[in-house]
Amino acid sequence: QVQLVESGGGLVQPGGSLRLSCAASGFTFSNYRMSWYRQAPGKERELVAAIRATGTTTNYADSVKGRFTISRDNAKNTVYLQMNGLKPEDTAVYYCNAYQLTNMYWGQGTQVTVSS
Repeated sequence: QVQLVESGGGLVQPGGSLRLSCAASGFTFSNYRMSWYRQAPGKERELVAAIRATGTTTNYADSVKGRFTISRDNAKNTVYLQMNGLKPEDTAVYYCNAYQLTNMYWGQGTQVTVSS
């Protein structure tokens, strides 16, 4: 059974940091591109960051470049999102995504709220 379980969300003040984790099971993690998406209330889900299966290439939404870092540990079947310099507009539910040519999986999401 495929599972993507996110953790690490919460309430943080502007300028603060959080580290999200996504633990994967039920598929060959090292063969999948992993991504983080987010969805704010009333908005569409958007790509935040992605990392290739080998971990050699990453890409980021312009809004998070220089503040967020995506990484993965294929030995632990886990992908991370380090979020620094958080802003109120980063408030959203963050979802982990696994993608291969013929398959795509989603986690249930973790809430991140940036507020003073």
